[in-house]
Amino acid sequence: MKKQTRRDFLKTASAVTLASVASRGFAASPKQRVFIASGTPDGILVYDWDPIKGELTPAGVAAKVPSVAWATAATLSPDKNYLFAASEVNSFNGKPTGAVASFRISNGELQLISEQNSAGVGTCYVAVDHTGKVLISADYGGGSAASFLIDASGSLSPLVWTEHYRVHGPNTDRQQSAHAHFASFSPDNRFGYINDLGGDMIHIYQLNAATAMLTPAGTYHSKAGAGPRTLHFHPNGHTAYSVNELDSTVDVLEWSKADGSLTMVTRIDLLPEGYHGMTRACDTVISKDGRFVYFANRDNDFLYSFKANPMTGALTPIGRSNCGGKIPRNFVLDPTERWMLVANQDSNLISVFARNPETGVLAEEGKSFAAATPMRILFLWEADAAKGKV
Repeated sequence: MKKQTRRDFLKTASAVTLASVASRGFAASPKQRVFIASGTPDGILVYDWDPIKGELTPAGVAAKVPSVAWATAATLSPDKNYLFAASEVNSFNGKPTGAVASFRISNGELQLISEQNSAGVGTCYVAVDHTGKVLISADYGGGSAASFLIDASGSLSPLVWTEHYRVHGPNTDRQQSAHAHFASFSPDNRFGYINDLGGDMIHIYQLNAATAMLTPAGTYHSKAGAGPRTLHFHPNGHTAYSVNELDSTVDVLEWSKADGSLTMVTRIDLLPEGYHGMTRACDTVISKDGRFVYFANRDNDFLYSFKANPMTGALTPIGRSNCGGKIPRNFVLDPTERWMLVANQDSNLISVFARNPETGVLAEEGKSFAAATPMRILFLWEADAAKGKV
C-alpha cells in the first residue's frame, strides 16, 4: 500500500468548523508550559517542561478540533498572551480557502477568540509582526498570502491584503505551481517577506503596521529548483538565512535596512559529500547571542550545527548530529538554551538533546517523549522559564 503523505491526507480531510473550542481537559498550573501543534484531530497539545532534567510531561489538549488539518503551524504574540494558528484545509466557511484563528492564553489553556478565511487553500504558516498587530498567513496549496489586523483583544480582522503568485520552478514534482510556505518580518518591522518554495523566490513587501497593508518592494531569486522554505534573521540585524528545501542548501543573505532587499553572500550545502538520496531541508534555530546557528534536514534526518560570527553572520561547521527520529519538522532551543527540542513528525516523538551553551555542541544521544505527529513547538512564559521560575 502506498504511504499517504500529509498533504495527500489533508486534501481528503473534511473541513469542519474551527469553532469546536478549546478543551478544558487539563488542570492549569504555574509550571513552564509548552504547546505542541499536532497534525491530528487533537490539534494543539500542552506539556509541562522541566528545564533542569530536560523532560516533558503531557498535560492534556489545549485546543481540540475535529480535523486532522488543524495546527500545522502556530505562533505566539510578542507578549505571549495570544496564540495564532493555521488550518491547512481546502474549504472553510463555505469558501475554497484555508483558515487562521486566534486564541487567548489563560492559565495555560487556549480560548478561541476569532477565525477567518485565508487567501487560498492549504494555509501552512502564520507569522505575527513585532508590534503584535499584524498577522500574515501563507498558503502552500493556493500559492497565496494574506494579512490581517489584530486588535487589542487578540481578535483577527477579515483579510486586509492578499496576493496570489503565478511563477513556478523547474522541479516537476514539487514546483508545478507557486507554493507560499513561510512569512517573516525584518528586524525593524518595516518589511514583510513571503518564501515561495514553488517559485524559487522570496517576495519582499513594505509593511504598514497600522493598516496591515503590504506594498511590493522587490524579490530575491534563489537558485532555480532550490525551493526557499524559511527565512530567519540573525540578531546582528543585517544577516538572514534562507533554507532551501528542495536541494538542502542555505542561502546566507545580507539584508538592507534601506530598502529591505536581500543579497546573496554565500550558499552552504547541508548534505554529506556523496549523498544522493531523497532530501528536504527544513528549519533554522539561532542562539540568542548569535554565536551559533542550527539547521534541520529531513529524509536522511539530521541536525547541522554551525558556529556563527556574531558581527558578520558567517558560518563555520561544527558537525551533523542525530535528530532523534524521522522527519524533523520543527526544532527549538528551550528558554535556557541548554536543551534542543526536535519535533520528529513521522516518529510521533519530541526528542530532547543537551546543549553546551559555550561550544554550541549538541549531545548525540537524547531523550524522547511521545507526541502525536508533532509539527511545531512553542514555549510559553519564556522570560520566567529563562530565569528558572515555575
